[in-house]
Amino acid sequence: MKLTHFLLIGFFTLTGFANAQEVKKNAVEVTGVAEMEVEPDEIIFNVGIKGDNKNDLASNEKKLFDILKESGIKNEDIKFKSMYQNLYSKTKVFTKSFQFKVTKKADMSGLFENLNQKWVSNVNIAEIKNTKIADYRKAVKINALKAAREKADYLMESIGKKVGAPLEITEIEDYTSDMILPVAYKSARVSNVQMETADTGIDYSFDNIDNIKLKYSIKTRYEIL
Repeated sequence: MKLTHFLLIGFFTLTGFANAQEVKKNAVEVTGVAEMEVEPDEIIFNVGIKGDNKNDLASNEKKLFDILKESGIKNEDIKFKSMYQNLYSKTKVFTKSFQFKVTKKADMSGLFENLNQKWVSNVNIAEIKNTKIADYRKAVKINALKAAREKADYLMESIGKKVGAPLEITEIEDYTSDMILPVAYKSARVSNVQMETADTGIDYSFDNIDNIKLKYSIKTRYEIL
């Protein structure tokens, strides 16, 4: 029985030693980085309206929907966000906020011109999007991995070695590179537009919106042959 235990311990020790030797293979560690700028094809806006009473607010809401419809925005692309009544204010202003989605088919110039009303309290960009953003993210990550392999190849070639199989591939988390934040119009550099004092000379077209910036890093370890 003691001999059996001894042989088993010896077997596990040798196996562990072999695994340790395998982990300690000569390897090169490199990081590949790739970037891409993507043009947005959708913009999500927040819009706030106000009224002196509930009936006035309801009337202004109907006007808002009519303006959005005239600019090519569908009802399913408009979402209610919140409603507020300040009971402690002498004016007793009623407010309501919505989100609406604008695509390149919409009449942006006409939209903002028509929204320049006293009952529209504010409009701001909530988010910019691209409908194929998932495909672009995948492409950037693949390019980052290819860049890492290319870097490993020329580094090893410089010392007369070759790159073997990948031992480890890790995506480096960088949340700032994958965030699509509300952005500024290039000409105005402000994402919030107070409609009562809005500059009607501002170009609100998609061409005047900053691109979505994607950047990913992939860390790799390759065996050295």
